[in-house]
Amino acid sequence: MDSVIHVTGNQLGFAGKKYHCAIGKGGFSPDKKEGDGCTPLGIFPLRELWCRADKFSPPKTNLPIKIINKNDGWCDDPKSSDYNRHVLMPYDFSHEELWREDDVYDLIIPIGYNDKNIIPGAGSAIFIHVARDNYTPTEGCIALKKEDLLEILPYLSANTHIEIK
Repeated sequence: MDSVIHVTGNQLGFAGKKYHCAIGKGGFSPDKKEGDGCTPLGIFPLRELWCRADKFSPPKTNLPIKIINKNDGWCDDPKSSDYNRHVLMPYDFSHEELWREDDVYDLIIPIGYNDKNIIPGAGSAIFIHVARDNYTPTEGCIALKKEDLLEILPYLSANTHIEIK
């Protein structure tokens, strides 16, 4: 089984199959900045799967699984020492709420971008997550139809990387 996910344009390739995906509204960038709407270029590890257990049972995967709770967030504020990390709310700095009313964050795979030796302002909260029905561009994430994400999850592990080019 292929251990690398390939993203080129609005196509995600994995294990010999191609899937339509959404990318950042700013396109791709080799020099990602917080708030630019770009998806970072490079090769990155996948960290874990976060999921909404209230909507369905945790899916089969070889990634570590974390359950999303109502107080889970992800810091996107370069002024915080928790920048680009999971945080618990209420939280005083700017952050993404992981528990959302739409289905976009029902499944989240944090991409290992700017999460080791974190550079404030270089981009945060870069995930693979569920796409909106019309594949609306993201703020910098990769988004797949829920069924497509569920199809590839059993084959993903902490050894899987994503190559965005």
